[in-house]
Order: sequence, then C-alpha cells, then structure tokens
Amino acid sequence: MTRIAGMAGNRGRNLLNIADREPGGAEFAVVLTTDADAPVLEAAAERGIPTEVVPLEDGMSRSEHEEAVLEALSDYEFDLVCLDGYMRILSDTFLDEAPITLNVHPALLPSFPGMDAWGDALEAGVSVTGCTVHVVTDATDENGDVVDADVDAGPIVTQEPIPVYEGDDEDALKERVLYECEFRAYPRAVKWFAEGAVDIDLEASEARSASDSRAGSEATRKTGEVTVESDVATVGDEDHDGLPARRLVSDDRADTLRYGENPHQDAAVYTDYTTDEASVVHADQLNEGAKALSYNNYNDADGALNLIKEFDEPAAAVIKHTNPAGCATADSLAEAYEKALSTDAMSAFGGIVALNRECDAETAEQIIDSFKEVVVAPGYTDDALEVLFEKDNLRVLDVGELGERTERFTEKPLVGGRLVQERDLQSISADDLEVVTEREPTEDELETMVFAWQTLKHVKSNGILFADGTETVGIGMGQVSRVDAVRLAAMKADEHAEGKDAEGAVMASDAFFPFPDGIEEAAEAGIEAVIQPGGSVNDEDVIEAADEHGMAMAFTGQRSFRHD
Repeated sequence: MTRIAGMAGNRGRNLLNIADREPGGAEFAVVLTTDADAPVLEAAAERGIPTEVVPLEDGMSRSEHEEAVLEALSDYEFDLVCLDGYMRILSDTFLDEAPITLNVHPALLPSFPGMDAWGDALEAGVSVTGCTVHVVTDATDENGDVVDADVDAGPIVTQEPIPVYEGDDEDALKERVLYECEFRAYPRAVKWFAEGAVDIDLEASEARSASDSRAGSEATRKTGEVTVESDVATVGDEDHDGLPARRLVSDDRADTLRYGENPHQDAAVYTDYTTDEASVVHADQLNEGAKALSYNNYNDADGALNLIKEFDEPAAAVIKHTNPAGCATADSLAEAYEKALSTDAMSAFGGIVALNRECDAETAEQIIDSFKEVVVAPGYTDDALEVLFEKDNLRVLDVGELGERTERFTEKPLVGGRLVQERDLQSISADDLEVVTEREPTEDELETMVFAWQTLKHVKSNGILFADGTETVGIGMGQVSRVDAVRLAAMKADEHAEGKDAEGAVMASDAFFPFPDGIEEAAEAGIEAVIQPGGSVNDEDVIEAADEHGMAMAFTGQRSFRHD
C-alpha cells in the first residue's frame, strides 16, 4: 500500500479529495502545513489522518525550514509526497531526502506557470486551459534563491484540459479547474504511482506511464508536451439550455472487461472521479471472489439502479437487457421484490436486481431462489450477505447511500460525434394530469398512473406498461408499432405474470396513441384506465374509443421516449 505525506498551505482540498478517493488504495500517513490555523488540519483530523505544523520562523532560511519539515516527517513512513498550495519552493535539501514529490499546477504547463495561472489564461484569450500534475524538482540556486525559469519545470505526469467559456471570470475558472481538472488528474497520478505504473527519469525530465494508453503500451509525457484524449462535441456557437458550445471530457479507465456486448468486442469501464451520485461504476463488489462484472452487467445494473431511484417508498426492480422485467413498491422491501418478480419471473431469470433500501435476509432469500446475475442496493445486513454469498457468481454491489440524483446530462457516442441531452428527471403527480374522458379515474387509479409513468420512463420505446396498484403486471417494450407493444404487454400479463393479470389494470404509454387500435387492444385485455401524453391529431378518436369502453384516460402533456 502506498502511503502519502501531504503538504498543504491552506484548505488542502486536493489532498482531502485524494484521501476520500483512496486511488489505487493509497492512504495518507500525515498532512503537514506551515500554518497552525490552516483549515486542512481539522479536515484531516476528522478523517483520522495525523497532522504536523512546521511554522516558518523569523530568520529561518529555506534549507533550515526544510530540515525542520524533514524532522517532523521522520516519525512517519511514506512513499510519496503530494503538495497542495504549499506555497514554498522546495530545494534539494528536502527533495534529495524525500520520496518523489508531486504538485498540481492550475494550467497546462508550460503555459502560464506563474502564481496567477487563471488570470493569465483569461488575459491570453485561450480557449482551453486545465491543470498539470508534475514532479517537483529543485528551483533554487546555490544561495537558496528561487530561479523562476525552474519553477514547475519537473517531468509532467498527467494533464487535464477544460474549455474556457465566454464570460468566465477568474473565480469561475479557478473553481472549474479545481473540480473538473485537479480532482480528476491528481487522483489519477497517485493511482499510477500506487500501482507502480510510472517511471520517472529526472535527468531526461521525463515521466513514463504504462496506465495512460490502450492495452498497457507506454505513453510518454514530457515537460512542455501535452497528450490529451478528449471527447469534443459541438452543440453550436451559443449555449442552449445549459449545454455548452464545446465539451472536453476525460475519464479514467477503471478496468478492462472480459469483452463487450459480444465476445468478439474488446471493452473497458471508465470512471469519473468527480461523480457524487450513487453509481454502479463506483460501487463496492462485496463478494470479491465472484467473477467481475461484464459490459452487459454494468449496463443493466446502471439501468436498474436508475429505475429504483425514482421512488421514495421501498422499491425493487428486476432488469433484463436494460428493460424492466418487473418493478414494484410496497410497505416492505421483501414484498416489493416479490411483486416485481411475479410480473415476469421467466424473463427475470439471469437478470439484475436493484433495491432502494438496505437488503435484509428475507429479501435475500427470495433473490437467490432463482438465478440472478447481480444485486444492487444501498447496503446489506450481515444476515442478507450470508444468504447472498451462498451463490458463488451472484455479484453483490453496495452503492452506498442513494442520495440525490446529481448528474445532469446523458450522452451517446456516435460515429464521428456524440449526442448529449439533459437527463430525463421528469416527475409527475396526480395533480399534473389532465383527465380527458367522461369517466374520472379513481384515487387508486391515479396512484397507479403516477407509478406506471415513473416506471415507464425506463422502458425502451415504443413502450407500454400495465400496472395494478404500485406493481407492474405486463410490459411491452422496444416495439416499432405501439399497438404491438400493447399486444406484447397483454401477452406478458396473460402468460407470464404470476398471481395477477391485466383485468382492471392501468395502461401507460410513453407516447400518444396515433389511432384508436391501441385502446381497442387494451380494452380486450381488461384495461380500465390509461395514462398517455396526448397530442395526436387523432386524440378525439382515441378519447372516443376510451369512452366507448368506459375507460378513464389522463394526459401528461409530455412524452417519455427512451431509445437507448
């Protein structure tokens, strides 16, 4: 395990970010500062990290202070030194005695090496800036005086770019460089050192990393050279509803996968260290002896987790090929899982289970009753883990507290570009619905409509969902014809659902019905109420068909397509 000595001048936010992330399993042995009032001391202590203060006494020379720092650090074992706003130029007095020392500079070196990198970048009118993690080398002469040309001139380990937006001021740019660049690049560099994936050649002023390239081949980053792989999407010359005109995205490869969707496709999973939302990418796999997640496992688990985040009540979902095989909410987690599974237990075979509460033993017993690939939850009781671990290859993921949904955008790569959109976070209540039929929906039907709509958001279009209470009954997904999606949902309810059927259920449609035929099929299946967006030129005909069958129908005024 790599142990770090951190040296900060004030808040030490980069050091704290590294401490919280533990990249490559690295941990802090100590955090040192020159100021007894530096906020980093209290923050480090809260994390159980020992701290030291070595003040700069009046008349103390650079070498004398560095000797005092070395003395303060002598009681700790560490393999790497990380600086964060330390505000002291280090000389060979310290550097010759310490392990490799890293610093992060808020610009793409060699550009803007001074104290005001953000202001210099804005003044120069550059369109891209960022940060640089580099090895600290001696920048003093024989008298201990600073040689400006040698400051921040050590080998570059990694860099992270971001665009400079029109209207950026120094404070805004400084904040974005910290959170979007330094919080990515510094943990990445520490991870490489922790994994022994960096080779430093000080004489050549060169850092070589085997981790910053495809298939593990060497990638070289030299002083003054920037090698950046980034995804750039042009949305237009002006911002559109918060979508920037330029995007620079850089994620770090967390792991290579056995293969992609199919065995002939190579695949990997990349991680964004700045994401705070509960995520399967950042989840802990509790049964480490089980096989690793596959590409399809990650994709399905992400879809399952996103679905159960919709609900405040105890909720469970079973996902197969990114579509819900069943979903339900109930008074208890075990009851919710039972209702979700009974929608289509046959299709749920080999699926992904997601829960929005800590998994208990009763729920765990039901999960292992049939073959499942992965279970995702915000925690597990000890008894539940004992049950789940009986299945050798059931991957058990702990995503931690679900919290708020913070990620704003979703994206899809295309050949030659990338689609970016705001995430579908729409949420409706019964008060949002426009009743358009002669019969008003009952209170129970309104509750079911809301549940069905929130679940339907996660069904591939064309999507139709039958629900009763707050549980799914039949789901027709991914059809090119909406009436075929109704027929599929009816068939699922009739042939696959256990202990329930479509009689008296509510139907939800992710887009309007272009013709009355979908309503006719639903009536034949026993549907008594419908929720749909409305907006078809044939709405009057569709409403008339619903009235003829005594159905209640409500419009949402917004559709819920999901094509990926």
